Amino acid sequence: MAAVIENEIAVPGMEALVQRAKDMIPWLREQAESVEQTRSVPKSTVEAFRKAGFFKILQPKRWGGYAMSPEVLYRVVTELSRGCPSSGWTVAILAIHQWEFGKLNPKAGDEVWANDQDILVSSSYAPTGKARRVEGGWMLSGRWPTSSGSEHADWGAFLGARIYSDKGELVDMNSFLVKHEDYELVDDWHVIGLCGTGSKSLVIKNEAFVPDHRTHSFTRYELNDSEWTYQMPFNQVFNGVIAAAIIGIAQGVVDLFIEHTKPKQNQFAMGPGPVKSPFVQEKLGNAVVLIRSARARLLQDTQEVSAFAQRRELVPLELRVQHLLDVQFTAKDCFAAGQMVFKKSGARGIFLNVPLLRQFRSLVAASNHITQNEDDISALVGAYLLGEPIPPGIFEPPVLAGA
Repeated sequence: MAAVIENEIAVPGMEALVQRAKDMIPWLREQAESVEQTRSVPKSTVEAFRKAGFFKILQPKRWGGYAMSPEVLYRVVTELSRGCPSSGWTVAILAIHQWEFGKLNPKAGDEVWANDQDILVSSSYAPTGKARRVEGGWMLSGRWPTSSGSEHADWGAFLGARIYSDKGELVDMNSFLVKHEDYELVDDWHVIGLCGTGSKSLVIKNEAFVPDHRTHSFTRYELNDSEWTYQMPFNQVFNGVIAAAIIGIAQGVVDLFIEHTKPKQNQFAMGPGPVKSPFVQEKLGNAVVLIRSARARLLQDTQEVSAFAQRRELVPLELRVQHLLDVQFTAKDCFAAGQMVFKKSGARGIFLNVPLLRQFRSLVAASNHITQNEDDISALVGAYLLGEPIPPGIFEPPVLAGA
């Protein structure tokens, strides 16, 4: 696909960007062990991603970005995560925030990218912070866990907090963009998988002022004046990039299992090796279809939402509810696929220096992400289909008494 020119910036096609990601898989595999041991994706790797244009995919054109569909980033993240889960996850988190600026007042992007259109921001959306209203904005304080890629986010981070009325009633949940100098990083990321994401905690010891133009609602879904791609629902776009990373990590487990299994021999029966076993073959085939099904759901959902966004129409609630269920089931299917083949890896698969085990551990960690809560969401969707209302705070703000 030929490149097009937007504001004098050459915009590569989706196929070119995905191919760049695929070409990086062998290199990312080579450094995956080092990334885990140092608990960090090297700055040189992040710079390679930057040069490849991955952080421009969802950045608005106003600030030098490509303003493409989230599908492009999802496909790129899937490929990168096959090679190194921590590296793919880091791109997923840092690159998705460029899209978030399309939901904000343009003053925010002007402020962040005034001098450097390549600068990055991280996040911790858990609404654990405390926000209080002041003239022109908010005073924010608190501690937020698991901010992936935070050491590469030189400008700052999006942090979550609940908003309450003067009577103590929950009004909304907001995302606040906070400057890096207003918080401290706490190196507490000691985990079994995704070790290199550097998902440290962030702490605002006193209070930080956040002007109104650097905040938006997690739950309010409205159209704005930005390009079509920023008309999509926030939760679906963010949840989707997490699903894309999980799909890629699971595919990496399958890739490594195949390489791990082909040379193995049957040491006891002296017969054909595992590659001839119908049980190994069956597990591998079932694993592949689970991963492909998760990927197909993600891409179909994204394409369905894109059609509404391109027409500048809000996505109907009934469709958003079903899309939420689709993405929440990603980890269930992908973890089942990974576990299926890992169980067939034998004793050789449990050694700490085996790439297959490292990839599988990251799949375990990724599957515990808050966006992968298929049990609660299944019940929510089932209740909705039976005529029950959706609880407030998921697709719309709470309705206050007397409002």
